Amino acid sequence: MAKVLCVLYDDPTDGYPASYARDDLPRIDRYPDGQTTPTPQGIDFTPDHLLGSVSGELGLRSFLESRGHTLVVTSDKDGADSEFDRELVDADVVISQPFWPAYLTAERIAKAPNLKLAVTAGIGSDHVDLDAAIEHGVTVAEVTFSNSISVAEHVVMMILSLVRNYLPSHQVVLDGGWNIADCVQRAYDLEGMHVGTVAAGRIGLAVLRRLAPFDVKLHYTDRHRLPAEVEEELGLTFHASAEEMAPRCDVVTINAPLHPETEGLFGDELLGSMKRGAYLINTARGKIADRDAVVRALRSGQLAGYAGDVWFPQPAPPDHPWRTMPHHGMTPHISGSTLSAQARYAAGTREILEAWLGGTPIREEYLITDGSGLAGAGAHSYSVNAGNK
Repeated sequence: MAKVLCVLYDDPTDGYPASYARDDLPRIDRYPDGQTTPTPQGIDFTPDHLLGSVSGELGLRSFLESRGHTLVVTSDKDGADSEFDRELVDADVVISQPFWPAYLTAERIAKAPNLKLAVTAGIGSDHVDLDAAIEHGVTVAEVTFSNSISVAEHVVMMILSLVRNYLPSHQVVLDGGWNIADCVQRAYDLEGMHVGTVAAGRIGLAVLRRLAPFDVKLHYTDRHRLPAEVEEELGLTFHASAEEMAPRCDVVTINAPLHPETEGLFGDELLGSMKRGAYLINTARGKIADRDAVVRALRSGQLAGYAGDVWFPQPAPPDHPWRTMPHHGMTPHISGSTLSAQARYAAGTREILEAWLGGTPIREEYLITDGSGLAGAGAHSYSVNAGNK
């Protein structure tokens, strides 16, 4: 029988919800590329409920325990004596989320001789040292596409909130004020601006499609160029690198995975090459942007705004400078953890577990490593010697 260690974020501060704002979710059976949404043999949860916190348990307890497996759920993941570290030593499976990552470092993997499967409930497995996982024969899987559209919607929201100066204007209302000039002195139209994405995979392409009706000029850079018909349909301009694209854009959104080629990409040099007053959106990974370079660019006016929901480390400490830098629209890492997304990544996590526990193949598109090397989505998105980030 398997021991499954699941690391989830804490329940709401006022307790696990007794009711919800809505009574149902729209039914989605396929993603835009035709891939079917998760198809587990069954589910033991209500799809519109909070599943990603410790009490939600991703809806896994009944499924696992009825089959004789052990489920341990915790939010205590950091520090030498964390519950995660204590339970990891004999765990067969670790489940974690990008929003509350249990960093599976090489050292932690070495201390877990039974570990054979690491599942990301969501997308983005850079919190796992992929090199160490491959070395120790650990399969890494994630629920590919489960929350890509959720993140894309968040990106569009953040672009508009920065360009239109929404957050400070809303604060004026909360403060009881009505000074129009205070609100509009930093407000612009998105129409006509040049907007570019670093990476045009599932999230980046979804962002481009959602921005096209705003009559903006769209740019992208990616290791894999999009088909010519897609470029023509959306009026896209391709650039060979972020260094080539960024100076052309009024808005840049980062939608790339974290690996050695992207870590620290947006530092002083690249930020300094952008238009003065450009906006940068990062819902990918915090370490793709140099923490202190972003602060300097905002304070100098080189950047007009920075928004995102990814930090390093996560959770971000109270004194993280991105909490207090000017003209930002930061949120906790929430873009891919809507109740809608949770229903899909919880179902996908169960689908992965059903396959692994039953000795059947995990969907190819869910695989990051197959125990011997990069595989599936991982072979497309990550580079060799990815390391732990």
